Amino acid sequence: MKKKKQYIIPIFVPHLGCPNDCIFCNQKAISGQLKKVTKDDVKKIVEEYLASFKEDDALKEIAFFGGSFTGIDVELQEELLSVAYEYVKKGEIDSIRISTRPDYINKATLKRLKKYKVKTIELGVQSTNDYILNRAGRGHTFLDVKKASKQIRFYGFKLGHQIMVGLPESTRLDELNTAKDLIKLKPKMVRIYPVLVIKNTKLEEEYTSGEYEPITLNQAVERCKELVYLFNKSKVEVIRIGLQNTDIISEPNSDKSDVIAGPFHPAFGQLVEDSIWYDSIVDKIKKFNVKVKEVEIRVNPQDVNSVVGHKKENANKLKDVYEVDIQVTKDDNIKPGKSEITILKTFSDFKEEEKITKS
Repeated sequence: MKKKKQYIIPIFVPHLGCPNDCIFCNQKAISGQLKKVTKDDVKKIVEEYLASFKEDDALKEIAFFGGSFTGIDVELQEELLSVAYEYVKKGEIDSIRISTRPDYINKATLKRLKKYKVKTIELGVQSTNDYILNRAGRGHTFLDVKKASKQIRFYGFKLGHQIMVGLPESTRLDELNTAKDLIKLKPKMVRIYPVLVIKNTKLEEEYTSGEYEPITLNQAVERCKELVYLFNKSKVEVIRIGLQNTDIISEPNSDKSDVIAGPFHPAFGQLVEDSIWYDSIVDKIKKFNVKVKEVEIRVNPQDVNSVVGHKKENANKLKDVYEVDIQVTKDDNIKPGKSEITILKTFSDFKEEEKITKS
């Protein structure tokens, strides 16, 4: 059965209710939202998105992102939620999602969210290492994450986690351990963000002074890829990798960008997906136990670009490293994410052809 398309209506409540200035955080820059959101704003945003959606039978969700939703004034929470809930009652919206801090979850809060038919709660976890959380100025511990996650699941919400790679003093091993710790808490979904150095943050000061060195783009791709493998193995859906590209979250030091440094790429998630495909193709080619020169890779049409790679990086890399040429063929009968590889020419065939050509 074909999975229904899902539309997200994002509503940003930047830094409202958040008691901390995390070392990496400038919510106004990250969300692109500069003013306080009102109920009229919510209605306007929802109406604009609903008018733009092309598929009537798609799932539609209102998502309150940014800041710490359950930390804002209760009256404002209910004001914003009540507008969203009206669309749910009318059948125009299927669900509501919020994101918040682990230390801003309790029974009263969850009962309130339940009343307005909130379906999904995402927690900004970032790391499960208490030293790294403290170093980043998060203001909560892993114990807060465990308590909040268990309560959220107990009350019947879908649980999501958000984590970061490249935090100050965080290593690849720390991030792998974070993924393993969170998998035990049984989230349904996860978002993975590489740390960027944003203007007007404490991290910018550390970067400028030389105290902090961001990880490279290649390091970020490799680390995120390893996390994706772990989450996929445990059937935790990775719903986003990398921050949304906007006018101010763009190439470092461009005119409008608030990004000072770090592993930014406008298609970061695609780079990670491409790298996963590359590993898969290499693994299958190696299993042939014969040196191949040319192969046909049959995949679902939606996977063709990922197989070839961003700017043909995968195809070029296979040629440079393994001397293998690829032909990518679209096949609707192959499930997305799967592939079938056929040898078109071995190296022996190639050598034989060379002999014939020369003779």
